[in-house]
Amino acid sequence: MKTRFVVGEKETESFGMSLAPLLHAGDVLWLRGELGAGKTVFARGVARGLGVRGPVASPTFTLLHVYDQADIPMTHLDLYRLEDADAFYDAGLAEFVGGRYVSLVEWPDRCAEALPEARLEIAIERAGTPETRAITLTPMGGFREMENICIRC
Repeated sequence: MKTRFVVGEKETESFGMSLAPLLHAGDVLWLRGELGAGKTVFARGVARGLGVRGPVASPTFTLLHVYDQADIPMTHLDLYRLEDADAFYDAGLAEFVGGRYVSLVEWPDRCAEALPEARLEIAIERAGTPETRAITLTPMGGFREMENICIRC
């Protein structure tokens, strides 16, 4: 487990960008944090680091955004509106997690049993000032250790 403190959206996005070169197709990242914590800002940074040049927005109402034009294809899922794993499968989302994609999943606990056990959990929490966030990265379920994640922690 490693924690880095960032201040503002720019640093949050920059940290996501710095993580991207360490990711591989098939990696699944669980993004945890309350509403407004910065999950989508972090996801936008990862997307930029993977080569996505267009808009990156929260998939809250569509459930899924696919970025095939990235150096490594990326999916960004928001499971907040799903009730359970059955809804996840019914929506056809399973094929967009892992595999050839780097997958970022917001609100993963809504459908945890449908998601791969090997994952990098990223918890984003308010810390101190309204703009400061503590971003904690924890490999779980056999996800590889990533020693270079927090070079500037």
